[in-house]
Amino acid sequence: MRVSVPTIPHVVSWTPTNPVSPVAAIERIAAFLASGTVTLLTGAGVSVDSGIRAYRGKDGRYMNPNYKYVIQRSQYISACSSSPIANPPQANLSIVGQYHELIADNPRGHVFRQRYWLRSYLGYPSVRDTQPNTTHYALSALQHTGHIRRLITQNVDGLHRQAIAHLWSDTRTEQHILELHGTLHRVHCQLGHVVSRDVFQDRLSTSNPKWKAFVDELEATGNKPRTNPDGDVELEGVSYDDFVVPECLECRAQGRHNTNQKPDLIFFGESIPKPIKDRSFRDVELSDKLFLIGTTLATFSAFRLVKQALDLGKPVLLLNVGPTRADGLKGIDKIEISMSRVMRDAVRALLGSRARNDPVIDNLLNNGLHKPPLD
Repeated sequence: MRVSVPTIPHVVSWTPTNPVSPVAAIERIAAFLASGTVTLLTGAGVSVDSGIRAYRGKDGRYMNPNYKYVIQRSQYISACSSSPIANPPQANLSIVGQYHELIADNPRGHVFRQRYWLRSYLGYPSVRDTQPNTTHYALSALQHTGHIRRLITQNVDGLHRQAIAHLWSDTRTEQHILELHGTLHRVHCQLGHVVSRDVFQDRLSTSNPKWKAFVDELEATGNKPRTNPDGDVELEGVSYDDFVVPECLECRAQGRHNTNQKPDLIFFGESIPKPIKDRSFRDVELSDKLFLIGTTLATFSAFRLVKQALDLGKPVLLLNVGPTRADGLKGIDKIEISMSRVMRDAVRALLGSRARNDPVIDNLLNNGLHKPPLD
């Protein structure tokens, strides 16, 4: 299955649901989690309080009016037609849609990778330095107690892993957290050689001293560019044709010249690997309930998991502010309130005195950022 452009078909006609008080929301969440095994599915809304912008606002429309998932193929080819390695279009567009352009072994693919990696090079430090927020830690407490057995996230920021890394081994984390759309924190070449993104970031810096100086200045002044949830930044009036994408060192050691590298995440137009897809279905099937937090379910890879749960007769609770693709589906219990207002207290209500007396849980419930983006 390929990841297609996300949509919420009925967003134009959306009207807010009846307001719910924090006390009522806390009671409903705690009651839902009190019995049975639960699989959790999270989206971009969970990371907003860490300072990472969501794709959409409360009304379901894109937060950044200039942001697009996809550069139209006709636009890109037209812009590149005058020269084999002409400057690509300079509009404020995220380029995460063009998987086939990104991996193409031809001059246009090279141009596309220059554009992608420059924008990602500038945006990655913000993602790298982001810390888990109060909701991440509240959910980690539920993972620690076993109330949430399996977590599926659409996010590529790695914050769920970071929030529980001090308690779980890497093996246990792999077993219980599924990154449905991959992660920004690894890079692989077309032959499958993998390096950490931090290592690759250093290689980009070494290969591009001018841009390294620019990044250093941004970090020193705090004047960082606006970063989208996929780690891409907005740039205007910038030439990409002198940006150097470094070779894969393992390929070079084998006598190959290969600069065709991409982050270890699923781009729009790219297929989700079958083992990941199968595991996501299995994680839902093995649970008694499905809990959804901070997602519009605009991507079908997430929405189909909700459909699966409903088809299997499993209770589904959705905590999200604004319209979602599941609104109106029979069997969806939706609570429309900010998760930062209720999740920690919902965990306390569920766990009772254990939340106070267990030092691990108490620490988790008193940790985390609350620094949503200012714009």
